[in-house]
Amino acid sequence: MKIKQILSGKAINTIYASKSTDTVLDALKLMAEKNIGAVLVIDDGQLSGIFSERDYARKVILQGRASSDTLVADVMTSKLITVAPDDKLEAAMVIMSDKHIRHLPVLDEGNLIGIISINDVVSTIIHDQKNRINSLESYISGSPY
Repeated sequence: MKIKQILSGKAINTIYASKSTDTVLDALKLMAEKNIGAVLVIDDGQLSGIFSERDYARKVILQGRASSDTLVADVMTSKLITVAPDDKLEAAMVIMSDKHIRHLPVLDEGNLIGIISINDVVSTIIHDQKNRINSLESYISGSPY
């Protein structure tokens, strides 16, 4: 299975973003409103980073910073790891596991087309496995697919 299949299977593939000049509080409000764990940071139409709950915990709370005074630019992750729509799901799983990350921006020839989360990956795997099990059970029992 490829990353583009995950994106096409998502009910909503909306990209939620902040600017690096936004405050952490503004980014957190967006994340809470949309019930998401990370926002992409886009400046002048270009992907410049990602800000996640983990960034907030480690770079704001633990360092005693104030969310209302700290800019996203000061705490975002700017060294991004990305995937392409034609990359395999397994490759994304390995990246997420090895790098201990939960979100991967998806770039198609340098253009941002979406983001996948560990939840998207796990849900896709579970759905795919259920379909395989149902097909195998039908085959074994002699029932038509």
